[in-house]
Amino acid sequence: QVQLVESGGGLVQAGDSLRLSCSASGLTWTNYIMGWFRQAPGKEREFVAALKWSSASTLYADSVKGRFTISRDNTKNTVYLQMNSLATEDTAVYYCTGRRGLRIALRGSEYDSWGQGTQVTVSS
Repeated sequence: QVQLVESGGGLVQAGDSLRLSCSASGLTWTNYIMGWFRQAPGKEREFVAALKWSSASTLYADSVKGRFTISRDNTKNTVYLQMNSLATEDTAVYYCTGRRGLRIALRGSEYDSWGQGTQVTVSS
């Protein structure tokens, strides 16, 4: 079982940037997907971005495309989410997630490892 630990959340103003980190322990497969979901108060959890660990190919939700960038550092078993031009609607708890396989899934139910979540609050 892969264990995921997020860091980097906080309170920022609209237009600011923030970088989230997710450190993975127990990751022994190259065919692995790591990504980020978020959940705002009163809303369902939604897909944000993900990448294939082997190729670093990525997929983004339309709402963050062009503003957020997901990347990985193989040497540290860490995935990052660089968030630029943050808006108030980006306020949510952000969760790092992972699953074995080659396909980036958009449904949270298809991921089997989750971090504890980190709060991102964007003020106007």
